[in-house]
Amino acid sequence: MSESVELIPGNTLITATPQEGRELAIKMARLIIKVTQPDAEVRGRLRGIYAEDAAMLIAVGQTVATEFAVIAAANNYWR
Repeated sequence: MSESVELIPGNTLITATPQEGRELAIKMARLIIKVTQPDAEVRGRLRGIYAEDAAMLIAVGQTVATEFAVIAAANNYWR
């Protein structure tokens, strides 16, 4: 990988609200795709394929949910 990618933006999982935590989870899920497929042109070509595939879209949702669970735990579930 030639480009360094910050996988945890701001180097922290701590957020002020669950909404911010969810936004961070989405960003982190997108970053792992960038690391897995660093070629922006290839990602662009693939976007049309997964946009039409329900199973792939569900997998994206599961990835975000997993990231969010980690962030929620790090934030003591915003208690």
